[in-house]
Parts: sequence; structure tokens; C-alpha cells
Amino acid sequence: MQKSTKWLILLLLPFLTRAQTFTLQQAYDSARLHYPLIKQQQLVQQTAAINISNLSKGYLPQVTLNGQATYQTDVTKVSVPIPGIVIQPPSKDQYKVLADVNQTIYDGGLIRQQQQLQDLNGTVENQKVEVELYKLKERVYQVYMSILYVDEQAKQVDLVKADLNTGINRVQAQVDNGVAFKSNLNMLKAELVKTDQRSIELVATRKGLVDVLSLFLNRALDNNVQLVKPVLAPSITDSITRPELEVYQGQSLLLQQQAKLIDARNLPKASVFVQGGYGRPGLNMLDNDFALYGIGGLRVTWPLGGLYTAKKEKQLVAINKQSVEVQKETFLLNTHTQVKQQLAEIEKLQQLVQSDQQLIALRKSVKDAADAQLENGVITASDYVREVNAEDQARQSLITHQLQLLQAQVMLQTITGK
Repeated sequence: MQKSTKWLILLLLPFLTRAQTFTLQQAYDSARLHYPLIKQQQLVQQTAAINISNLSKGYLPQVTLNGQATYQTDVTKVSVPIPGIVIQPPSKDQYKVLADVNQTIYDGGLIRQQQQLQDLNGTVENQKVEVELYKLKERVYQVYMSILYVDEQAKQVDLVKADLNTGINRVQAQVDNGVAFKSNLNMLKAELVKTDQRSIELVATRKGLVDVLSLFLNRALDNNVQLVKPVLAPSITDSITRPELEVYQGQSLLLQQQAKLIDARNLPKASVFVQGGYGRPGLNMLDNDFALYGIGGLRVTWPLGGLYTAKKEKQLVAINKQSVEVQKETFLLNTHTQVKQQLAEIEKLQQLVQSDQQLIALRKSVKDAADAQLENGVITASDYVREVNAEDQARQSLITHQLQLLQAQVMLQTITGK
């Protein structure tokens, strides 16, 4: 049993020790899912649904209850004498309880237009939230790329350590043989200590960045989490698919709907109604007793007052629509300008990466020659450290330009909305 457990542990060990990995897209998705603003979309949808539901109640019968008690100083009287008939005048105190039931049969499409307006308004508000969520992408990728940059710096530090250890071993042998001064050995060891300090700084910086990324993702990340470097090709298209365009489109449709609502508001309305009441007097004004009564019929209304301002209201809608188009054109112009600048930046960095690679090849050949010269005692440790640092600077430049190129490519996709 113990032997079986041992083999099981050995088989599972690679999976248990595998480092946590994350891609940029996974970081985007997780950050969006846990960003507090995402809740705003649900609230917008709920608000729109409630408003539309309330508007639909306009199709139901509308019931109004009224009651009143009055006293009047005079009433209608029949002063002409009629033989054998006495007509009692109505009482000066009168009472009435009335229920009015009104059922709309034609409203000019007013309720339907109001519902569509609420639906479009909810869509626009939802897209505004999308715009704010889209801004989150830039913040996430900046942290993500910073961690990748630190990782590349750490790899380069390890290369420098390897070169310094090689030099230390060579000079240590020379010191042991009495052909080199110990000061040369101490110089190399001092450089190694400085390089160790760089490692300490990079580890601390990486931890801080991982902690920030953890906050965005709302999950704890290991300090040794491995971030996958995105493989991207620079886009040369000028097409923009940013969520801001959806906002402008939604605002334009919303304004069109407002124009339709103006027309619907000024159309005739028709409804059937039933009134039932109890009071004194009833419909018979000459009956001085309490009585039930009812009235039913067809009611047609046409609010002509809105026709006075309808034309101006539509002009305001048209002006607002032009304003939205101006905002859209301004946004596209600024975005296309950013795209052109980013494409130029990408081209520049691609050229710098190529020249960095050439420079590294040259620096490496010089450093390798210095390594051989140090072994033969031709140069001092100071000369060797200078060549190691020169190659290190060339590699640092390559790392910087490679990460800047990757950042520029990701930024281009962010600008265009890809």
C-alpha cells in the first residue's frame, strides 16, 4: 500500500507543482467579471424592464374613484304651478360617490412608442457602462505587461550572474595559482552582489504588481504565477469597433424615437368609459332621494395644444442628433489619429528590435573574447566586467524594446476595439 501511494505521488507531482498560468485574455475576462461596475448593467436592465412593465399597464382599464359632499345656496326650482302636482326642489346639500372606468382603444401608438423609448434608453445606458468597462482593459494590460517586463529583466539578471560566476571561477583559479591579484576577484564578487540586489528589487516589484493584478481579478495569485506572453500581429486596418460607437448609434436611435413620440402624443385618442355612482340627487335632478346611476359611452380626445410646439420640438431633436454625429466624428478622428501614431510606433520598435539583436551579437562576441582573455590573464577583471555590462545593457535594451513593441501592438488592438 505504501509503495502504491509513493508511485501515485510521483505521478501527480508534476501536476501538483505546476505553476499557476494566466493569459492576457483570461485576465481581461476575470477583471471584467469581478469589476464592481458590472453590477450597474443588471440595474440598468432591471430599471428598463420595470419602466416598460409600468407603461404596459396603460392598456388595462383605468379606474378612478371620486366622492364629494356639497352645500349650495340655491337650487333649481319649478315656479310654474301645475294643478295636482307638487314638485319638490332638490336639497341644497348634495352627495355623490362616482366610479369611472376608462378603457383605451386607440392611443395613437403613444404607449408603444414610450416603451420603445425606454428600451432604447436602457440600451444606451448599458453601452455607457460597456465604455467604462472597456477602459478597464487598458489598466489590466498595463499591469500585465509590467509583470512580463520584470520577468524578462529577471532572466537577464540570471545571465549576468552566470557570466560573473564564470569570471569569478577563472580569476579564483588564477589567484590560487598566484598569477592574479585578489582585488580582481573581489571586484567580480562585488559586481555579483550588485546583481543580487537587482534580483531582490525585481522580486519585490513583481510581488507588488501581482498583488495589484490579484485585486483586479478578485482572486489570489501566487507570487510565481506565470503570465503567458501574448502573440499578436500588428493590425493595419483603420476599422474601429469601440463600444463608444455603439453609444453614439444608440443615442441617434433614441432621438429618432423621441421624434416618433412627439407625433404619437399629438394624435387623437379614443376610449370607452363607464361611470357608476350613488348619490343625491341621481341623474334625475327632481328626485330628492339617494339613488344609483350609471353612464357609458365612447370618448374621443385630441390634444391640439401640442401641435403648437411639435415643429420646434422636432427641430430640437434634429439639433441634438447633429450634435451626436459631431461627437461621433470627433471621436473617430481622434481614434484614427491614435491608430496612425501607434502604427508608426510599432514600425519604429520593430526596427529597434532588429538593431538590438545585431548589437547583442556583436557585444556577445566581444564578451566571449574577453572571457578567453581573462582566462589567459591578458585583461583585468575590470575590463571583463565592462564587457559583461556592455552586453547586459544591449540585452536590457532589447528586452525594453520587445516589451514596448508588444505593448504597442496590444494598445493598437485596444484603440481599434479588436
